[in-house]
Amino acid sequence: MLGASEVFNSFLRKAQQETQQIPTEEVPLEIYLSKRQKVTVNILTSDQTEDVLEAVASKLDLPDDLAGYFSLFLVREGVDGGLTFVRKLQDFELPYVSVTSLRSLEFHIALRKSYWDTAYDTDVMDNRVGLNLLYTQTVSDIERGWILVNKDQHRQLKSLQEKGSKKEFIRLCQTLKYFGYIQFDPCVTDFPEKGCHAIVSAGNNELNFQVKLPNEQMKEGSFKVTRMRCWRVTSSQVPVANGTASPPPLQQVPVANGTASTSPCSSAQCEVKLELAFEYLMSKDRLQWVTITSPQAIMMSICLQSMVDELMVKKSGGSIKKMLRRRPNGSLHRSESQQAVKSPPLLDSPDPDREQIVKLSTKLSSVSLRGTSDVGGNDFHGNYAFEGIGDDDL
Repeated sequence: MLGASEVFNSFLRKAQQETQQIPTEEVPLEIYLSKRQKVTVNILTSDQTEDVLEAVASKLDLPDDLAGYFSLFLVREGVDGGLTFVRKLQDFELPYVSVTSLRSLEFHIALRKSYWDTAYDTDVMDNRVGLNLLYTQTVSDIERGWILVNKDQHRQLKSLQEKGSKKEFIRLCQTLKYFGYIQFDPCVTDFPEKGCHAIVSAGNNELNFQVKLPNEQMKEGSFKVTRMRCWRVTSSQVPVANGTASPPPLQQVPVANGTASTSPCSSAQCEVKLELAFEYLMSKDRLQWVTITSPQAIMMSICLQSMVDELMVKKSGGSIKKMLRRRPNGSLHRSESQQAVKSPPLLDSPDPDREQIVKLSTKLSSVSLRGTSDVGGNDFHGNYAFEGIGDDDL
């Protein structure tokens, strides 16, 4: 009720503008659809997330009832062109203020599907624009290595691309590992041992861990959101090993199901460390806390919350499909011109010498262990994997 209150939202809108001293005016805003594609929409600086999403849907000719399947995300573009998902923009945020207040060209706003159950893909693919958006996102996920594809599957996908068979392309991708997952940057976890390097991905109602143990052994496993009793996001100030402080983390970030302090360090010799911790049912009558140290802890928390929300909607027999809210006073009148979603180029041929485990190991080797404690701790459930921890106890 509080989140839906127009009075409360009006207060938040004004607070964001006054904090950054940004007046209400018409401005262009770029929205990325993929690494190669973006659209520019004309909005007001005072437009909230849903207003901007409405403008994007109108620009692309995406029906209002399908716009609810997508969300806007704040992303950071790396020097290598890779995208780091910082967080999903909340309803009360002003996207223009959020991205411009960071005062860095490496931050953008991106459009991405916001649901986890692949069954909803059918609804989206029934519409031409929705199909193109989902297809573009899928190709981008393959190119950045989020979806695992072997040589034979790659040949099949390229053949479908050449034929223009986008639905069949997506249906084949739905059978591939990590389809629909969001992969986070390398981080540190205390499971199965403290100080382990890991790649964490969110999708299919779980957090997937690809872990590199101190003995260089690689293991993988999944934590189901239905077995998490609760989770929290916390922050702490830790010393910087080399005596130089890195830039403070993003400020004014909302947290789902937890709290996080974003105040800058009081000392030039420290930085803020974010952690996501969840209490997990490892086996019958045994709960255990698992902690992830990552600058993307807030994004991970938002993913978990959206998974729970989606499961609750499905359990109640509801639908995630929603009509965009139309304000009586309306925001800026949208342009009549529409823009088509272009098909991405054909997939590059995979490197025959590249193995996923090597790629993962390279990613993990750059993870900093700053602020972590000595190695010790828990045993893995299984030899090389802990897939579906505790499922046999259900």
